[in-house]
Amino acid sequence: QAQLVESGGGLVQAGASLRLSCLVDERTFSISAMAWFRQAPGKEREFVAHIDVSGDNTEYSESVKGRFSISRDHLRSSVYLQMNSLKLDDTAKYFCAASKFGGHVGVQATYDYWGQGTQVTVSS
Repeated sequence: QAQLVESGGGLVQAGASLRLSCLVDERTFSISAMAWFRQAPGKEREFVAHIDVSGDNTEYSESVKGRFSISRDHLRSSVYLQMNSLKLDDTAKYFCAASKFGGHVGVQATYDYWGQGTQVTVSS
């Protein structure tokens, strides 16, 4: 069974930076594209960022493009989300997801495994 464990969330002020981490079991990580989604209270879960298996290709939602950066470390079986210039609207629970077979990167059904999420709260 795949294991994805997010960490790094917290309470920060607007304009600050935060880096989320997702530790993945080695077998899953080695064959999976990875992504971050987020869900704010009362809202649907939405796509944030995606990185392919090689780490060479990334995609971002328009709302975070230029502020967030996704990366992966194969030695640590981890994927990261560097979040800069945080805004109040970035407040959400952030989820790490793994996709073995690929598909539309912004669609939740593309992903086979999910973590439990880590909360990010941005205050004014």
